[in-house]
Amino acid sequence: MHRALLVSEILLDIFAHVNTILDPLSYGGILLTRKSLATLATTCKTFYEPAMDLLWAEMHGIVPLLGCVTRLHPMIYHHAGRYSSWYSEGINPLCEHEVHQFMRHAHRVRSLQIPFDNHFHLLSVLPIETLIFPKLLSLSMVPHPTEYLYLFLSPTLRRCFLSLIHPDLKLIVTCCTSLEDLTVKVPCPSTTNELSLLSDGIRLCKQLVTLYCPPLDWAAWEHLSNLPTLLSVAICGEVLCPLDTDNFVFTRFLNITSLSFHLTTASYVIAVMRNSTFPSLKEFKMIARFLPWEDAEQLFHALSQCTTCQTLQHIEILSRGQGVLEPLDNSPTLITQFLDFTQLRTLQLAFPHCCFRLDNHLLLRAMSSWPHIRSLKLEDSQLCSATITFSGLFTALRQSPQLHTLHILIDALNIDIDPQAESFQHTSLQTLDVRSSHVADRDAVAYILFSMLPSVECVIYGSGAHHIWYAWREVNKRLLSLKSSAVLDRRITGC
Repeated sequence: MHRALLVSEILLDIFAHVNTILDPLSYGGILLTRKSLATLATTCKTFYEPAMDLLWAEMHGIVPLLGCVTRLHPMIYHHAGRYSSWYSEGINPLCEHEVHQFMRHAHRVRSLQIPFDNHFHLLSVLPIETLIFPKLLSLSMVPHPTEYLYLFLSPTLRRCFLSLIHPDLKLIVTCCTSLEDLTVKVPCPSTTNELSLLSDGIRLCKQLVTLYCPPLDWAAWEHLSNLPTLLSVAICGEVLCPLDTDNFVFTRFLNITSLSFHLTTASYVIAVMRNSTFPSLKEFKMIARFLPWEDAEQLFHALSQCTTCQTLQHIEILSRGQGVLEPLDNSPTLITQFLDFTQLRTLQLAFPHCCFRLDNHLLLRAMSSWPHIRSLKLEDSQLCSATITFSGLFTALRQSPQLHTLHILIDALNIDIDPQAESFQHTSLQTLDVRSSHVADRDAVAYILFSMLPSVECVIYGSGAHHIWYAWREVNKRLLSLKSSAVLDRRITGC
């Protein structure tokens, strides 16, 4: 054996390369990787420990560990060495010496997914103080085996995924004192008691870095504001009890950089933003089932007032709800609330009337205010006619040299620019989505895009009327033809 393989750092690097799965969803790729590690483990004593550590590091269920039990091995691997389906009903629990066989490699497990609880009765002999996985870092539980939960709780646990609000959530966060990433992703609306239990459990977490869960009460938010480690919070679910804004404690989240909400309405979000400050916030995302104009206006104002103007870089606000009343004629334009966000890189607004009163002048003001903008998506399902012309678009694009993605409704009927008289080219823009813009002169539009947006290979368009879809398809054909001719000319001339 080459002396280099005796250097642990080199050996671990080689094995880590072997353990790289190009396609995590490919069963064949996973199987090949595991076979390779198993082969390495049987090669020599030097290879055994590092190869076995990687082989057992990630477990999908406890069946592989049960397969180490002499009595169970032939039952589990009865079909070509695979355990694709195995039922343990009617099989006696492990005895004392079989427990040692089961736990032979348990100390190597770093990540454990528990998709079902069919086999937990086999572990009934284990005493309550048993720590099966002393080095476990990540735990994902779909079922919630309350009777055997203690077996999977490790003080080293960093990440935990729960598919419901567990009745013993307090036990989980108390035992797992190093917990940094907690995800509680429930498939259906939670009850009031469950949400109260969730908030009580969250208040026991001391080192959270990221949190994903259903809506919390004010007490939980206040606790989170005192966690200097917390960087990201995502709230998803039904709001059963609105936040009591009469008895709130104004909270300051010094280090949170990412906030995300997926709720029915924006009321909960508005309450949080109005009564908190996020001086380090870089990313804000909200998806609401319904977003009336009044709520959107309050949300935008609250977001602009919570001391994020100099830090916020990414904003996404989405709502597909229909039947939203039109704003009054004297209503302000929502986009003006964001003009002070000078560090914006990404802005996506997709809800009814988000482009109310948007015109060339306002687009220019916005682009001038966002010198670092890279992606701008304005998708208004209620916008009947385009108000941004080609002239207004390219005037605004001069202020945003780094923009690579643009979704906006363009007036392609009234062409107000002569590309032959313009020397300006925006070379960064690669993705242009014109939504359902009408177009008349397809040749002229194609030439404008070819001349002034050389990095746009084709235009993306929405699912509007058939004639709109057909017109933009023809524009793309002409654009492709122009690009092909230009390439051919360069080859001929050698330029």
